[in-house]
Amino acid sequence: MKKAAKILKLRKEKILNTWEKSVKEETRASNFTSRIALRDHLPHLLDDINKIMHRLENFLVIRDKEHFEEVYEHCVQHGCQRSSSSGYTVDQVLREYIVFHRIITETLMEEDAYTTEVGTVLKYTLENAMLFSVSAFSNSLQEKRQKLIAILAHDLRNPISTAYMAISSIEHDQEKEQLEVIKKMAKSSLNRSLDLIEGLLDSITIQAGEGIFMGFSEINLVESVTSIYQEASQIYSNEIRLECGKEKIIGVFDEMMVRRVLENFISNAVKYGEGNKPVSILVENFQKSVSIRVHNYGKPIPEEKQKEIFKFLNTTNGNNAGELRSYGMGLALIRAVADAHGGSLEIKSNEKEGTTFSITLNKAKNIPGKKRVALNFSYDNL
Repeated sequence: MKKAAKILKLRKEKILNTWEKSVKEETRASNFTSRIALRDHLPHLLDDINKIMHRLENFLVIRDKEHFEEVYEHCVQHGCQRSSSSGYTVDQVLREYIVFHRIITETLMEEDAYTTEVGTVLKYTLENAMLFSVSAFSNSLQEKRQKLIAILAHDLRNPISTAYMAISSIEHDQEKEQLEVIKKMAKSSLNRSLDLIEGLLDSITIQAGEGIFMGFSEINLVESVTSIYQEASQIYSNEIRLECGKEKIIGVFDEMMVRRVLENFISNAVKYGEGNKPVSILVENFQKSVSIRVHNYGKPIPEEKQKEIFKFLNTTNGNNAGELRSYGMGLALIRAVADAHGGSLEIKSNEKEGTTFSITLNKAKNIPGKKRVALNFSYDNL
């Protein structure tokens, strides 16, 4: 047993290199994963196997649960990591372990260090590693599905509220022109609701790391922003201001997603801002990009919390955790929208100047058409 442990230690890099080459041939998703992310926990797992073999005198003690606990943490982390990687499924996670088992076995046999006891230890250890990883993979993926569904359902409120307000404002003696404006507003909002419901249904069947569909087309962004501004002015009691030139801003954007970004910015600005002060929307046009900012006065977001606000799975604790999670529910997809448009995000928040959320979008990052955009479920930095 100790001879096998010594071989695994000496041949560690060779095993990992051989595994990497083999797994790229046998699992499609591994070809879209960086080398560091691909290897992930395997060096640690190999060290754990080595330690187990090195200290075992006979096979009977391997039946004790405590011998598997040392691989538990690394394998759980691995499963969570694979759930955020593009294209991974349960069978591909399992295939990686099967290949790993095969490479270790072949290496030990070449060195005449493979015995029945060694094989059984490998089998028991890697079977538990599979169990831990797949369980974490499935749980993490399910949590992300539920979070995404909740976010999409949350975002349905804005267009439905707009349609409701429009219909509620109808009077029997209104002129035809006024009725046409109300009809247009209600129809537009209900169409957006249907688009969001389609996204909601799509998210129910989302696979690990595959993200969501976005539809890109060439539009005049000024028209979209102006429409949202007009709707927000009807919905909210706060004064809503728009600073945007009349010049067209033409680019290839997912109009529905950009609308959702701006609607969420405005919704949160109203919710967390001072009711007697205006919410401002500022649109700036640059040569290759466009910047959209929404500003409000009110209680600032603590500086240490600002970097966490766009994380998809927000687990912040503390006195303001409820508020931050509430922000995150509407803002979680905004990072994906910014990334998909080759853009960036920024938060500025302090007691004196208030809070400003900004998104910058590249006007020519995409071409018209529909494509699936990956969701990166957590971020260390804005």
